[in-house]
Amino acid sequence: MSRINFYHGETIPLELHKVRIVQKLSLVPVERRLEAIAAAGNNTFLLKNNDVFLDMLTDSGVNAMSDRQLAAMMEADDSYAGSATFTKLEAKIHDIFGLQYVLPAHQGRACENIISQAFVRPGTIIPMNYHFTTTKAHVVLNGGAVEELVIDEGTKVTSDHPFKGNMDPAKLTALIDKHGAGKIAFLRIETGTNLIGGQPHSLANLREIRAICDKHGVMIVFDASLLADNLHFIKTREEACRDMSIRDICRAIASLVDIMYFSARKLGCARGGVICTNSEAAYLKMRELVTLYEGFLTYGGMSVREIEAIAVGLEETMDEDMVSQGPQFIAFLVEELKKRGVPVITPPGGLGGHIDARRFLPHVPQQQYTAAALAAAIYLAGGIRGMERGTMSEARDEQGNETFAKMELVRLAVPRRVFTLSQIMYVVDRISWLYDNRALVGGLAFTEEPKLLRFFFGKLAPVSGWQADLAAKFRQDFGDSL
Repeated sequence: MSRINFYHGETIPLELHKVRIVQKLSLVPVERRLEAIAAAGNNTFLLKNNDVFLDMLTDSGVNAMSDRQLAAMMEADDSYAGSATFTKLEAKIHDIFGLQYVLPAHQGRACENIISQAFVRPGTIIPMNYHFTTTKAHVVLNGGAVEELVIDEGTKVTSDHPFKGNMDPAKLTALIDKHGAGKIAFLRIETGTNLIGGQPHSLANLREIRAICDKHGVMIVFDASLLADNLHFIKTREEACRDMSIRDICRAIASLVDIMYFSARKLGCARGGVICTNSEAAYLKMRELVTLYEGFLTYGGMSVREIEAIAVGLEETMDEDMVSQGPQFIAFLVEELKKRGVPVITPPGGLGGHIDARRFLPHVPQQQYTAAALAAAIYLAGGIRGMERGTMSEARDEQGNETFAKMELVRLAVPRRVFTLSQIMYVVDRISWLYDNRALVGGLAFTEEPKLLRFFFGKLAPVSGWQADLAAKFRQDFGDSL
C-alpha cells in the first residue's frame, strides 16, 4: 500500500511514480475567472482550458499514461481489418477477465448505444444500482425505463457503510414480482456508482444479485468504467477478499456478469471503449451495430495506437499500487476538507472527492441548481474546475417539470498520476475559504436549456450579482495572490 507514516504521526499518500514530462498550467487572476465563468454560462464544461488551473472535471481521458503505454503506441498495426494490435487487446481481455468475445468502440457511451439498441425495447425496464446520465439517455431514447435499486444507505450523505453502491436484493425481487422478468431487458450494475459519490459495490452483493438473476433468467450488464477504484475497495474493505489478488477479484467479477463494457478513458488510462462477453448470442446481436456505428471489428472507431495503450493499461491496472493511488489521494482530499468543516460525502469513494452542495449552500434551493452554483463558485475561488452532479444533471419530466436530484454534489475528480500533494492542498485551502464565505454564493437560472443532456452545454446566469461580490471578497482577502 502506498501510504507513508511520518515521524510526527501524520499519514499521507505516497506517489509511486516519478514525473518525467510536465505540462505548464496557468492560474489566471480572479477578475479573469469572473469573465470566463460568465462567458461559459456558468457551466464548467464550457470553460476554456486556458482559464483553468486545476482541471478536476473528470478523470475521463485525462489520467496520465505510463512510459510503457507510450512506448506501446509506437508498435501499432494500422491494418483496417485483422489488426495485430486488436489481437493483443483481445488476448489481454481473455487473460484478465476470461471473456471470449470482444467488441471495440470509440468510448464508453458508444458501448451504451450499442447495448441499448441491441436489447432495449419500448416498454422494457432496466433496473440499476444507480443510473448514469448517458446510460439513462440511451435507455430512454430506445423506449426503456430505468429503475434505481441502490440500497437505502447509498443516498445518505454521511455514512460509514463500506459499499454504498450495492444493489438492494429485496428491491430487485419486488421489482421482478411486480413486472415479471420478461419485461426486464437486462439488469445493469455500475461499478463505482458515479452520481452518488463514486461509491463501490461488494463482490458478495454481486454474487447475491447474480443468484436472483439466474433464478429469473435476467441478463446482467456490468459497467466496468470505474472498476480500478472498486477493485481497491473490495480488497481493502471486504474481509473475504483481503487475501485475493486484484487479478483474482477481476476474474470473480467477470464470471458473474453476462456482458461487461467500459470506457477505456477511465479503465486503462487511454481513449476508447470495449464490450466483452462469453455469450455468442449477445456478441452476434451487437456485432453488426459496431460495424454500422463505430467501424470495423478490429478497431471500432479507435486509433490503433490507443488500442495498444489500452492493452498495456489494463495490465497495469492489475498492480495493487496502481489501483490504490486514486482512492488514497481522494481519501486524503476528503479528510482534509472534513477537518475544516466542509460537508463531504463519506466514506470517500472513487473517481474524486464529492462535496455536498445542499449542506454547503443550504440557502440556495434546488430550483436554483445548488450544485451548479457551487461548482461555479469553486472555479471563482481558485481556478478549479469541478463538475456538477445534481439537479442540472437530471432531465425534466414529460410535462416539463424539474426533476430534483436525490443528491446535490460537486465532484472534484482526481485523475491518476496527474496532481501533486501540494496541488491537492491548494484545492483544500481555496474551498475552505469559500466555505467560510458561503453566504455570498447565490443560485443560477437557465438562459439556454437543451432538452437532452443539458449539463453538457446548457448555459445559466446568476439570479443576483453574487459572483462579482465573491470576486471582490477574494481580492480583499488574498490581495495580489491569484
